[in-house]
This record gives sequence, structure tokens and C-alpha cells, in this order.
Amino acid sequence: MDVVFQALAHPVRRQMLDLVRSSPGARVGQVCERFEMSRIGAMKHLNILEAAGLIISRQDGRNRLLYVNAVPIQMIYDRWISDWSSLWAHELATIKYRAEASAAASESTGQHERTHSND
Repeated sequence: MDVVFQALAHPVRRQMLDLVRSSPGARVGQVCERFEMSRIGAMKHLNILEAAGLIISRQDGRNRLLYVNAVPIQMIYDRWISDWSSLWAHELATIKYRAEASAAASESTGQHERTHSND
């Protein structure tokens, strides 16, 4: 997972990933021309994304087509976020139930006091 975090650490690579995500099957040349750097520099960034498994390329004649592979990001999510979100969802549900019980008890006490004051 370190290689995924390292690949995502650079803003140009995140932009490239966003570009490929919004245009599945984009040609390498199309991606490279969107950035103000040499084609060699852009290719280095794309190679890092591909080595991290975030981009998959497919040869189509003379063109290399790029696609996003969300699996590495999903693995990171599954490892950290999903466990944490279920923990916090449980904690928030507990707080909700306690608040509702407290509100119901207060309402019951208020009705009880009104009933006795009418006697």
C-alpha cells in the first residue's frame, strides 16, 4: 500500500488519475499533452501510477489506452475507513438511542407533573 500512497502523494499524478477516470480509454498522448511538462516527464508519472496498480494500460495498435483501476484505493478504504466507519456508526447510534431515551423520559416526567398539578 505504500506504493499507492506514494503514487497519490503527487498532485500531477492525482490530476492524471482524475483525467483517466473521467475519460476511460484515453490515449497516453492525450493525457501527456494536458500537462505542461515534457512527454518523458509525463510518462514517468503515468508509469508510477501504473506500477502502483492505479492505472491499467492496454495496447491498441500504436496507441496505449489507459483505464483507472480502483481496486488499490478500495483496499485502502476496506483496511482503514470501513472499520472506522462501522465503529463510529455504532457509537453514533448509541448516542442517538440515549438521546431519544432521555427525551422520552423528560417528556414522561413533564406529563406526570402536569397530571398531578391538575388534581
